[in-house]
Amino acid sequence: MYRYDEFDQDFVTDRVAQFRDQVNRRLSGDLTEDQFKPLRLQNGVYLQLHAYMLRIAVPYGTLNSVQMRRLAHVARRYDRGYGHFTTRQNLQFNWPKLSDIPDILAELAEVEMHAIQTSGNCIRNVTADHFAGAAADEVADPRPYAEILRQWSSLHPEFLFLPRKFKVAVTGAERDRAAIQVHDIGLHLKRDGNGRLGFAVYVGGGQGRTPMLAKKIRDFLPEEDLLSYCEAILRVYNLSGRRDNKYKARIKILVHEMGAEEITRQVEEEWERIRHGALKLPQGEVERIREYFALPDAVRPLDSDPALAVTLAADPEFDAWVRQNTDPHAVAGHVSATISLKAIGGTPGDATADQMDAVADLAERYAYDEIRVSHEQNLILPHLPETALRAVYDGLVAAGLATANAGLVTDIIACPGLDYCALANARSIPVAQRISERFGDIARQREIGELKIKISGCINACGHHHVGHIGILGVEKKGEEFYQISLGGSGDEAASIGDIIGRGFSTEEIVDAVETIVDTYVAQRASPEETFLAAYRRLGQAPFKEALYGAA
Repeated sequence: MYRYDEFDQDFVTDRVAQFRDQVNRRLSGDLTEDQFKPLRLQNGVYLQLHAYMLRIAVPYGTLNSVQMRRLAHVARRYDRGYGHFTTRQNLQFNWPKLSDIPDILAELAEVEMHAIQTSGNCIRNVTADHFAGAAADEVADPRPYAEILRQWSSLHPEFLFLPRKFKVAVTGAERDRAAIQVHDIGLHLKRDGNGRLGFAVYVGGGQGRTPMLAKKIRDFLPEEDLLSYCEAILRVYNLSGRRDNKYKARIKILVHEMGAEEITRQVEEEWERIRHGALKLPQGEVERIREYFALPDAVRPLDSDPALAVTLAADPEFDAWVRQNTDPHAVAGHVSATISLKAIGGTPGDATADQMDAVADLAERYAYDEIRVSHEQNLILPHLPETALRAVYDGLVAAGLATANAGLVTDIIACPGLDYCALANARSIPVAQRISERFGDIARQREIGELKIKISGCINACGHHHVGHIGILGVEKKGEEFYQISLGGSGDEAASIGDIIGRGFSTEEIVDAVETIVDTYVAQRASPEETFLAAYRRLGQAPFKEALYGAA
């Protein structure tokens, strides 16, 4: 994991002191809310429906047990005993007092955490594959490059006040687990024919009210040119992006209006102008940062545990968890384990302080002291010896975190919705809870197979509904909440924006509608192995529309 140097620590500590003064001025009345707003946003503080919300950065989703315990402490002392893990691999506290936030940030700074780049019209927290550095199918670990981008973009003078927020994601495998094609810049780490590391570069993806997939503008960018090329993209955007209408200010609109060829031409022209300056990435610096992300020395190949098969055969629930919630690791005898934050009937992404402490204890004792946050609102133990699977599972059972549903119909992504968010039109959490309860039987979930349901409470799409296999968007109609369904979305390497199927459904109807869709899929799939997404792409909308609305 990356460790702060003296500059990092001084920078974060100074920012806390600066914000403490700004908060004091707001509380004393020296600053109005309008004057305070840009200052608080630079420090991750939002004004939500009922209270201020503080969004903590977890760069590229990586943290250790000390940091997780500090988050648990903050939840207990300053909030209501829980936190909410987000689709940006961050953590939100929904109920802090404004007067306490400087103290929270000071306590977080002690463990190398902060809230910078989690809000405002800047380059946001860079995200990455949650299995980075562990995945068996990985070309190289993308997190060193995410860290380099973080260092480069923090307080970059040209990019502090962009036309709109700007999101970057990096993946290092052919299987895209970072949803790079729905980001402003998506970077796919790869090797060319000579074995050199570099990136395929995608630009102009995003969700919200105008969902768009990013365009590939370069098939291979050499590693050393990463910063200069990203700077060229951002310069073009900063100069030409719209500032008169925030709904049309994202780079995806610029790419759409200019066209992929023209945006590529302008970026390449700007890059040629600046690429030979000081922005060339030194190989020595890449190696220095990469060393921070090397596998722990203790992660060495292990022989298969003969006792594991016996234990799995004797305990069907443990067997189900291992089958569903673990993934192959690059080092023999290890797996990456998903800790589901989607208990049946629970709030997706929420974890109590006690649960955070439990995960920290398990990571420290069994999993080389490393934890990840996934953009699917779960936690990950990326390096777990197979010999520790039983002990970790027992610990998760005790903490209420052993739900064996990773990637299944109850592993639902949902934004906070109208229960918390001032921008929302409808509730997301109760819908997610009711769908989870409807499909709660694990045998039924496994029979359905891989199915990603994603729910947003407004058009801003924080629940990523556009790329859900089943996407649900909450809308308000004459004072009532309705839910619009889209089908066929995906955020992986074969990314797609879901198709809106028809009229919306009321709060009372939406769960039945989802079940109708699932039942139609099960009845019409070519085989039990055909996934929902594959079946939808083969069948098209017609059978689902007929099942929902009747024959045309």
